[in-house]
Amino acid sequence: MSSTPVPAVPVAGGGAMPMIGFGTWQLSGEDAYRAVSTALEAGYRQIDTAAGYGNHRQVGRALADSGIPRHEVFVTTKLLPNSAGRERQALERAVDQLGVAYVDLWLLQHPPRQDPLPAVWQAMVDLADEGTAKAVGVSNYTTALLDALIRETGRTPAVNQVAFSPARFDPQLLVEHAERRVAVQGYSPLRHTDLTHPALTAPAARLGASAAQVVLAWHLARRVSTLPSSTRPDHIRDNLTAARLNLSPAELHTIDTLEQHTVALSGTSAP
Repeated sequence: MSSTPVPAVPVAGGGAMPMIGFGTWQLSGEDAYRAVSTALEAGYRQIDTAAGYGNHRQVGRALADSGIPRHEVFVTTKLLPNSAGRERQALERAVDQLGVAYVDLWLLQHPPRQDPLPAVWQAMVDLADEGTAKAVGVSNYTTALLDALIRETGRTPAVNQVAFSPARFDPQLLVEHAERRVAVQGYSPLRHTDLTHPALTAPAARLGASAAQVVLAWHLARRVSTLPSSTRPDHIRDNLTAARLNLSPAELHTIDTLEQHTVALSGTSAP
């Protein structure tokens, strides 16, 4: 097991969320089981899945076989918008497939056609208050859609999970979420990022690390929880050890201002 200390961010209702988690999008079958098992053995204590990924049972089996006490692993799953009206059944099915009594974070995966889905959100909030989900949040929401949920229900999402990488860096988004006390979690941290760019390879050489590790360390420095994913055991382990890296203010600023292909958050699809 890795001894890498991973910082955490507070999540309203859900305790502390480790800032490097293991993403399971596009992982299925035994590949999902092996990858999650490797991640847990390496020291990951956050696992991210979703009803739409079709891997709840494999993730749950890896959790059970790891022997790690349930309270030590932060488990996230997501609700598809087409489950409107069936929120309770969806959550009960998720925890049953995962083999757990509760999830630490339950996200509304994305807003269809820019509809904030306040009725679905209210149902999720009500179910969380019963204890089967410790915290609730959203994914792929703009600030305007967050405000619509808050305005119509009076309940602020604990987390907004969005596509985030140096190519998508948006300091205003971070400011707006901090003002609303919504934690930002980024998926696809390496997508659209040129890992051969000197802004990444120079600090990597200084630190004896990879450019991918530098990207993940940049996320942590910007207080954005991140969800790298891989099926390769060496990459899984290396991604977690990015928490050991300390980038200088100058290096962080250079990464912030990389001129790369930018993808608008509102136009990305959910993982």
